[in-house]
Amino acid sequence: MITYIIRRLFAAVVLLFIISAATFSIFYLVPRLVGSTPETLATRYVGRAATPETVHLIAEKLGFYDPVWLQYGRWVKGIFFGAEYNYGAATEHCPAPCFGYSFITKQPVWPDLIDRLPVTLSLAIGAAILWLIFGLSIGTVSALRRGSFLDRAAMTFSLAGVSLPIFFTGMVGLLVFSYTLGWTAPGGTYTPFTENPGEWFYALLLPWIVLALQFSAQYARLTRAGMLETMSEDYIRTARAKGLRERDVNVKHGLRAALTPILTIFGLDFGLLIGGAVLTEQVFSLPGLGKYAVDAITNNDLPKVLGVTMMAAFFVVIANLVVDLLYAVVDPRVRLG
Repeated sequence: MITYIIRRLFAAVVLLFIISAATFSIFYLVPRLVGSTPETLATRYVGRAATPETVHLIAEKLGFYDPVWLQYGRWVKGIFFGAEYNYGAATEHCPAPCFGYSFITKQPVWPDLIDRLPVTLSLAIGAAILWLIFGLSIGTVSALRRGSFLDRAAMTFSLAGVSLPIFFTGMVGLLVFSYTLGWTAPGGTYTPFTENPGEWFYALLLPWIVLALQFSAQYARLTRAGMLETMSEDYIRTARAKGLRERDVNVKHGLRAALTPILTIFGLDFGLLIGGAVLTEQVFSLPGLGKYAVDAITNNDLPKVLGVTMMAAFFVVIANLVVDLLYAVVDPRVRLG
């Protein structure tokens, strides 16, 4: 087991390194492909009123003329040890972890990411709990009652949940439950958990439900398919022949064996959501990483885009690492391999 964990940790570190190199290369090359020059990037820091000599000097100080590998090394060093930025009369120290300074606000990117991370974490964790509870429950019951009215109703719900986009269900939910009935909070209202847990729950209830609706439908279909395949196996008939309770057969033997593919997609889905639930945060005007990423892309604020991309990649890799470790708990054959 220890060897398995070490092997997965090493693979996660290598993957993060590859992602960071690829992301930075894109960050370096894309502006040049659309005609930008080092002076163009430097202008975003000093303003268009600066003289060409000043812009050229700032571009040199920021290292925009250096080769991509040198800029990448400096950027990685800034993440772990901090960096110095000189784009004016004074030198700014960016403490580690440093993802650079915003083109627009001239503020470090990392504090902005940390300020918005609790919003996205709250949204992702709450929605994940809901979609796991409802998705696994509906899928299991539907598989055990195959062909019944409950099974057909559950699959109809799943088809609707997968088909309807979040921006549609979100707008309908706001119109009906927030602005017409007044049962849930309107968009743009978010209170940190540490300030008022009740208001925090009230503000996120509808976003949780809307986000969980789509994911729980997908998980219900996957659970049903996995359970139908598992319940026809020989060891299930053996467990029943040994006199085990039907509940133990369904849960301990049937559902547990069907969890492996569910764990796989859960790690990817949850990691992506922590990186930013873009559509949900946009619809409900939540100040999370997803909305932050959209604003950064709209304003062509490349340091912000790079920071969000790396944070999203980090959470996806970590989530999949956790899933790899859970495989060893769910399926003992992984430990033996």
